[in-house]
Amino acid sequence: MPSFAKQPFPALALLSLIAGPALAQSPAVPSMSQNLPAISVGQVVLNAGANFAGSNEPIRSGLVWRIFEDRGDTSQPNIVARSTSPTPSFTLAPGNYIVHVAYGFASASKRISVQRGNLNERLAINAGALQLKGAVSGSPIAANRLSFSVYVPEAQNSEGRLVIADAKANDMIRLPEGTYHVVSTYGDANAIMRSDLKVESGRVTEATLNHRAATVVLKLVGSAGGEAFAGTAFSVLTPGGDVIREAIGAFPSVTLAEGEYVLIARHEGKVYTREFKVESGLDRDIEIISTP
Repeated sequence: MPSFAKQPFPALALLSLIAGPALAQSPAVPSMSQNLPAISVGQVVLNAGANFAGSNEPIRSGLVWRIFEDRGDTSQPNIVARSTSPTPSFTLAPGNYIVHVAYGFASASKRISVQRGNLNERLAINAGALQLKGAVSGSPIAANRLSFSVYVPEAQNSEGRLVIADAKANDMIRLPEGTYHVVSTYGDANAIMRSDLKVESGRVTEATLNHRAATVVLKLVGSAGGEAFAGTAFSVLTPGGDVIREAIGAFPSVTLAEGEYVLIARHEGKVYTREFKVESGLDRDIEIISTP
């Protein structure tokens, strides 16, 4: 079962999608009173900003702004300006535009008409974030051994619609408010955990998905505790015969979900087998002893 906690977004610090475990300092926010560049006759300044929906808390990092020419038809609009500043100022010719701001996978947009002078626009984004970790038997799993996929649940699809694949532990995954299906993969075999998590606007949902798995090292040896034979081909199967993992080498390692397995080793034209059991949190060697 996952353990999780919800925390308010820090007022002065947010991470990008690839941020590490510690919160990064937010970039300096330009003052709205700064001297603006000279405006040519017939041009208008648009001052933009964004806040979390349901609050007046400004979003101070992680924003991508785009200004589109609004042609009023179905043709693809042209981008006339873009910025990654939290509070950008755009110099525009009089006309009709679409202001779009993205915050991770969440966004907001608004149609505006600018004619003269200065215009101030603040868009509300209905967004929060997930920050995910993994553990096994109460011990944290190294971030480089975990990956997460996030889905939007759908009635016609048991897993849902994929939003992001291969997210890393401690990433700040910015998402629209809602419920998401999270799949955590430990290693590269069948150690998988799932959970449904809720994202609330302006908050970080921190969750730890608890795996029941262990890492085993596969060996073909001449005697118990002996030197492993190089160039051995291993196959790990379920008791029903489904292949879980294949590897070649003297002592490859594989992380497996708790349960029972069959190991097959092939070396120099001979085949060896044994059954073994994986217990959660118990990492160990699995040896097959070759027979004459």
